[in-house]
Amino acid sequence: MKRVQILFILGVYAFTASAQNETKTVNLQAVEVKAAKVIHKPDGQIIYPTEAQKNASHSGYSILQKLSLPNIRVDEVSQNLSAIDGRGNIQLRINGIIVGREEMLALSPESISRIDFVDNPGVRYGEGIAYVINILTRRADSGYTVGIDLTQAMTAKLGNDLIYGKWNAGKSELSLSYNFGYKDFKGNRTDETAHYRLTDGSTHTIERNDFASRSRNFNNGLQLKYNLADSADYVFQASLKADFSHIPNNYNRKRIIEEDEQYIATQRERNLSSSPVLDLYFFKQLTSRQSLTLNAVGTYIVTSLRSSYDEGAPYAYQVEGKTYSLMSEAVYENRLKPFTFTAGANYMQKYTKNKYTGDVNSVNPMHNRSVYAFAEIKGKLGPIRYVAGVGGSYLDYRQQAHDYQYWLFRPKASVAYNPVQAVQLKYDFQISEHVSRVAMISNTSIRNNSMEWTLGNPDIRPNREQAHTFQISYTHPRFQSFVQAYGKRCHQPNMATYIRTEDNRFVYTQLNQKEIDVLNLMLYANGWIVPDKLSIALSGTLFRCFNFGEDYTHCKTFYSGTASVQAYLGKLTLSAFMDSGFRFLEGETEGFNGSFVSLNASYRYKNLNLSLAWQQPFRNRYKQFQSDVYNRYVRKTTALHCRDLGNFVSLNIAWKFSQGRAYKDVRRNIEQKADKDTGILR
Repeated sequence: MKRVQILFILGVYAFTASAQNETKTVNLQAVEVKAAKVIHKPDGQIIYPTEAQKNASHSGYSILQKLSLPNIRVDEVSQNLSAIDGRGNIQLRINGIIVGREEMLALSPESISRIDFVDNPGVRYGEGIAYVINILTRRADSGYTVGIDLTQAMTAKLGNDLIYGKWNAGKSELSLSYNFGYKDFKGNRTDETAHYRLTDGSTHTIERNDFASRSRNFNNGLQLKYNLADSADYVFQASLKADFSHIPNNYNRKRIIEEDEQYIATQRERNLSSSPVLDLYFFKQLTSRQSLTLNAVGTYIVTSLRSSYDEGAPYAYQVEGKTYSLMSEAVYENRLKPFTFTAGANYMQKYTKNKYTGDVNSVNPMHNRSVYAFAEIKGKLGPIRYVAGVGGSYLDYRQQAHDYQYWLFRPKASVAYNPVQAVQLKYDFQISEHVSRVAMISNTSIRNNSMEWTLGNPDIRPNREQAHTFQISYTHPRFQSFVQAYGKRCHQPNMATYIRTEDNRFVYTQLNQKEIDVLNLMLYANGWIVPDKLSIALSGTLFRCFNFGEDYTHCKTFYSGTASVQAYLGKLTLSAFMDSGFRFLEGETEGFNGSFVSLNASYRYKNLNLSLAWQQPFRNRYKQFQSDVYNRYVRKTTALHCRDLGNFVSLNIAWKFSQGRAYKDVRRNIEQKADKDTGILR
């Protein structure tokens, strides 16, 4: 234990010096970057927002929306980012630290020095992460900031409000924030037509069409954060956060048409959850070249769920759930002359216990544990920049009589070459793992309607995924573009299937089956039509899916596109964004995430920013999602339309006041994030 403590103390001594070294490098680059706003690197891009973009923005979401990042959809109203291509989640960071809505809204765009956009993140960033956006800022060492960010829909019942404050004194910073959000929609309508092939060879058809619904939720969040930093020596941060979510009584009333019979069925759900999170981070510079980063996040989740549906016959159940988790990480970095060497380890321990009562009688005590260790080098050989790393992961799962252990060797490599200064050729390769969400590895069975059930599979195994990316990019002071080919092969993945029982129950579950392959071709271009006044971005994508199950093969090709325009007219900023939506085929389900159109106008006067957004214009019945199931026993089409989100208009008021703020550069590295997976099957 004493050795660990000594290593911990020594470890903290290294990182700050490397932060200073990196700051000097950035400052040298920034002089030439004023012309070239984008610099390509092996795992993505370094982006320097213009003064016009920063002056026209009032939050982290606002500045990202103006940058028109490839494959990224920024919804300023709901304060949400999503990957248009559906490859995975987006991880947001500020100075290397994973952040949420509160930090993004409180961010001062004028303090931004640059943005690292990682489109090929390594395993250090966590599972299921397709993109990482790291916003690097200058730290205030004196003064205070207080502000509010209020968003209110004008055409529907929806709001997101935040109040925050930051106080700096020397090396210390104390921040406090409170947010409140609510939604009350009555315009959601789900239409479904399902065909079931019965054991006698006949087909049974059921139509389920909503004619009334209510979707409500209320969210509260309180966060207290203390940061102690010496830019040449150490950084320590402690954050305590509590989130509360309440769904009072949501319902969908459906008109059921079953052969010659018609009747009304009602689906209801209530949910109450709370989650305190403690995040501790410590970072020390060991020498001028060496650093050590340590991080631990503890999460406790309490959930109470009530669900009922009376299609065919009444069916109701309750769930009382508790989840405990600890995520930790240690990373060592040494900036050697030929390359930078990084090594580290991640550890996760989680316990979930969900007790089902009512028509579902089940108790699921689940233990999950994972360990991942890695090492990588990053450097430059003449015109070639490279990243080469190796890692190994171990997963351990135990639920009553079911358990497994899974080992995986995980290499990663990136090579970038510039034949001329403006052109870059880049190739990326990595092997990663995919793990089913906790709910699907439980042994619980839930009835969805009169014909269908969902059954967890405790014997399902993680699977290996192999990804290749090749990109050719061109960078000019006023124009950037690239063409990219991305391919992924998933060996024995967790693929959905339907099982038909002798009494004509159709059970949805997941099994390890043969293979899923994906091919993605993308062309992207972004340029200034008028420097610092008018910019435009366009992209087009081809998406080819291959699904090889034990008893089926499904392959399809889809196309999509995006376009955005930004106009900076002094204090007034006008912008427009649209994408055609994203289609995909996974297993036996073809899905469509609805298209998105947003027109925005914002006006900034001193410390006040007013923004007006019009989303889904001239669309009274917005299609959010559609899915088609192509199973040999079940053929089903489900579409969700939302009247509340059609012709959706919202107003944002952001006010920020700062006193005595003086900025200096700081850099931090942190990798953990709070746990949100309750393991409840629905």
